[in-house]
Amino acid sequence: MEEMVVEALLFGDRQAQLLAARQLGQFSSKQRHKIVEKGIVPPLILMLSTNDYEVIEAALFALLSIAFRSERLGCAYFIQERVWNKILIAKSGAIPVLLDVLQCENELLVELGVAALLTLSSCASNKLEIAASGTIPLLLELLNSQAYNSMSLQANLDILSILHNLSTCHQLIPSIVSSGGVATLLGLISLASETKTEGEVIVEKAMVLLENIVSLSRIGLEEAAGTDGAIQCLVEAMEEGSSQCKEDAVAILLLICESCRERYRGMILREGAMAELLQLSVDGTRRARDNAKRLLLLLRDRSHCSPKNKQPKNILLLEHVMRQIEQGVGERAGMSVALLEEMISKLRT
Repeated sequence: MEEMVVEALLFGDRQAQLLAARQLGQFSSKQRHKIVEKGIVPPLILMLSTNDYEVIEAALFALLSIAFRSERLGCAYFIQERVWNKILIAKSGAIPVLLDVLQCENELLVELGVAALLTLSSCASNKLEIAASGTIPLLLELLNSQAYNSMSLQANLDILSILHNLSTCHQLIPSIVSSGGVATLLGLISLASETKTEGEVIVEKAMVLLENIVSLSRIGLEEAAGTDGAIQCLVEAMEEGSSQCKEDAVAILLLICESCRERYRGMILREGAMAELLQLSVDGTRRARDNAKRLLLLLRDRSHCSPKNKQPKNILLLEHVMRQIEQGVGERAGMSVALLEEMISKLRT
């Protein structure tokens, strides 16, 4: 059976190649390993270059089975095979052809092409080549266009995952930023926040990527801080998002404020961040609590600290809470819940 598939892929006509590509997905990992060694990857990539959507679909499924299927097996041999296959597929010229597939008008093929790129991008050896082929602007265009609404949730998550894989190669972050990645992610977070169930998953994924960019790159941080509406978007995500989203949003806001307190302190305060930061300082995740307290201390206006000046009750209450945070009282003995709730209530009115 393996020999017939190899012969069909190497020398067969359209119908023979179509059937052989479909048959490939039914093989075991050992069988796939044997036929990959006989040179079936190049003809599968050539099948992607046709205008025949049925042939392209079969070739994409076949390549995915070669690159991905063995991943679910625990055997180290098959894991190594998977990595080698991903490198082989990339070096055989798949990446520019996959980018062409991403620009076709068939949504299923676009989503399969995205899945194939995601699989290749998980291999460190492929990341520079993927980026050098112009992948980043094209992926951001898909997220930044009507395609976002027409593609499935999984396809959008896969695009974000590809960008995240590429961002772990630090030298590629400037390319993501210069291609408009920060603005695209902020726009996606705002857009996806309008829908609940599916949108929440997109927001979480986009926020993780955005934090990765701003924490690893000064240029990414400056771009995020200087983008119109960014702070408002992050504060809203901190108020309305999931626990993970809140954690990432407050981490980004902290980085922004630390980069230039004089410039960004007032902007964060004007977006009404204090109430949610106080809330997170008590009931957020451990990382969210720590970052919320650090950001609250940065936002604190020490001009109100003098006991000689008569201050409004709100400011006195806030200053009392801030002293507790600064002294670590909340960690050791538990901050007064009644006091905190009173402060949060006043800040939200």
